[in-house]
Parts: sequence; structure tokens; C-alpha cells
Amino acid sequence: MIKRTIYFGNPAYLSKKDDQLLIRFPEEKSEKEKSYEDLIIDKNEKYRERSNQNSAPIEDIGVVILDNSQITITQGLIAALLENNVAMISCNYSHLPIGLFLPLESNITQSEKFQAQISATEPLKKQLWQQTISAKIFNQAQVLSKQKKKSENMKRWAKSVKSGDSENIEGRAAVYYWKNLFPTELEFTRNRVGAAPNNLLNYGYAVLRAIVARGLVGSGLLPTLGIHHHNKYNAFCLADDIMEPYRPYVDELVLSIINNGEDYEELTPSIKKQLLTIPVIDIIIEDEKSPLMVGLTRTTSSLAKCFSGETRKIIYPKIF
Repeated sequence: MIKRTIYFGNPAYLSKKDDQLLIRFPEEKSEKEKSYEDLIIDKNEKYRERSNQNSAPIEDIGVVILDNSQITITQGLIAALLENNVAMISCNYSHLPIGLFLPLESNITQSEKFQAQISATEPLKKQLWQQTISAKIFNQAQVLSKQKKKSENMKRWAKSVKSGDSENIEGRAAVYYWKNLFPTELEFTRNRVGAAPNNLLNYGYAVLRAIVARGLVGSGLLPTLGIHHHNKYNAFCLADDIMEPYRPYVDELVLSIINNGEDYEELTPSIKKQLLTIPVIDIIIEDEKSPLMVGLTRTTSSLAKCFSGETRKIIYPKIF
């Protein structure tokens, strides 16, 4: 079942009662506060205003985004959300995700899976990274192809990635991809602190990263131990690895926002509404249509099986 994403952009009091997330808003709202509607994203990629709704079943929730400094949340609710493997994202004063809460345990064989993950050999990790980068470049090529842009070179590169991507095909593909993805008049350069639409990409990737981290924890894996990323200051190296083939879905969504003529210089409520549909974007994985969040569990589950020796292939989606 697809889990819900709940976004809070207004001051609110959040608590728990009878396995329900209870929502209470202050009686008076300023005009600025009224411009931020609280959303719940469903499997049909639609959103519904939360202003007249004061509860949601905790078991139906997958992601909670807290985007206001005047949100109060009880410890009882935090514990209940984490027990249900809910990813909780906290945003800063610039309305950008800054923190992520995940449960310490959500899999009955977690210790066994941790040991298998820790014991993974270097050749296995290099093979898994090869599969990951090949899948990423193929999906990037498909995004370009759907925009009627040249992509045959990207598809060739996707097939030529070697173990561990020793020739850095990912970097070569990235240069070509970002140069051709957006309209030429934008003169776009991908940089986290760069000009728009980098802000949209950053927000979308942060939401995607939380979904991936949630899936990894649910599959009994430790998001910190990556197969390629290994920055000692990064607590989500494995999430950053596994999200790579999923990034083009975010890119495609951002591209559609730009092509629709919206003002993307700032993260407006309208743009956030669209970016918050990432968990329910339709993807094709193993020749089946699935919401992204559901498909991601297949990916993380297959990764756990790779570590345990049951298989040597990660299941990734393909853009068609």
C-alpha cells in the first residue's frame, strides 16, 4: 500500500491519540500563514487541503515534513511515527529540508542484515556501483530522449560502465546531461548553491533521499554504510548511492515545472505541492507500474539480498 506524505507549513500542534495523528491549528492565522496550505499526498498524485481535517491514521503515513518553526509535536507521536517506519523531515528557516528522523530498528532480522552489509566484499560493492551508475545514465538518457534531444551516446555510455565505474563514465555523462537537459537560454550549471532551478532540484532530491533512507531501514540495512559514497561526515552514504537511478524522476518533474512557465526562482507553495508528489510518481520496475515509494522497497529489498548472497543484481526502475 502506498504511504501518505503529509506536509505542514503552518503553525500546528501535533499529537497522538488512538493510533491517529491529531492536528490542531491555532485559532488565528496571519495572511502569510494562510498562504501555506497543509497537504496530504495520495496515490493518485493529488493533494487535499488539511485545514478542515484534524487527524490521519499513523499506519497510513510514510513521510512527514515539518516546515514551520512554530510546530509543536509530542514525544508520544514521534515514537509512534518512528515505530511505523515514518521518515520525518525537518526544514530550516529557508524552507529547505535540514534534518531526517528514522527508526533505529524496523526489521526483525536487522542484526543479521547489518553483518552481511558490513561483510560485503569490495568486488561486490564495485559490481553494485556499476549496476547503479549504468541504471542512472540510462534513465538520464531516457529523460533527454523524451525531450527529443540526442541521447544515443548516453545509452552507449550506460552499457560501457565498468566495475566500480573505474573510468568515471558517470562524470562524463553528467556533463553532457546537465548541458542539454534544460532550455539553452538558462545556461544551467548544476550546483547545490547555484542559481535556480538548483533550488528545486535540491528540494526534490532531499525528499527523495528521505524516501530512500526509509526504504533501506525498512529492509534492515544501515543507511550510513555506502557501496561507493564514504564521506565520514555523511550519515546517509548508502541512501545517496541507491537514490542515483531515481534522480532522473526528480529532474523530469522539475523540467515539467519549468516548461509550464512557472516562476521557479523561489520555492512557492505551488511548486512544493508538485515536488511533494515524488513518492507517488508512477515508475516501471520489473515491467510493472508502481508508485515510486513502493518500487523503492523492491530496490532496497534486492540490495539486502545482494549483501546476503541470495542474488547479485539490484532491481532498479527504468524510464520509458
